Amino acid sequence: MYPVSITDDRGVMLREFTADDVDAVLAVYGDPKVTAHLSFEPRTRDQVAQTLKSVMAASQEEHRTEYSLAVVYDGQTIGFARLAVDAQHPGQSSAQLGFALRASHWGQGLGAATVRLLLRLGFQELGLYRLWGARSPDNLVSARLMSSLGMIEEGRIRGHIRVRGQWRDSIVHSILADEWHDQRAT
Repeated sequence: MYPVSITDDRGVMLREFTADDVDAVLAVYGDPKVTAHLSFEPRTRDQVAQTLKSVMAASQEEHRTEYSLAVVYDGQTIGFARLAVDAQHPGQSSAQLGFALRASHWGQGLGAATVRLLLRLGFQELGLYRLWGARSPDNLVSARLMSSLGMIEEGRIRGHIRVRGQWRDSIVHSILADEWHDQRAT
């Protein structure tokens, strides 16, 4: 599916990245406050430019499995959203989702809007069966957000990733297509 461009009724949009998004993504991925709960340390402008180059190339693949998308609000790129379809088990129709927003846009419901759009992309547009996300155990805001959208906490992956020189656990949340559809019907 290319190009992706979906918008909610509030005007939050997910769209394909362009080379012009480097500085906007740097405002997210270069901010220590934003990356505190992510799986990597703050990135440099060159690292962000390389990341965008890679995701723009991946968006053109014939059997696309990576949907790394710009989160746009009020005409500005304010974040990075990602849906990664399990390429090793495509028949299982599962994908991991994740996102990060500029700190200046936190607390406005834009994270929830972003995840709703990722769920819509995964279930409605791509026909997937299971979507899941992993969070830092300390990221209680993310825990509340995923729970509020019907994502069930499944458990802890111990020693899941190494970040900032230490092993960190991850907490997994998921939602199934029928749960999402039932939720939308009410």
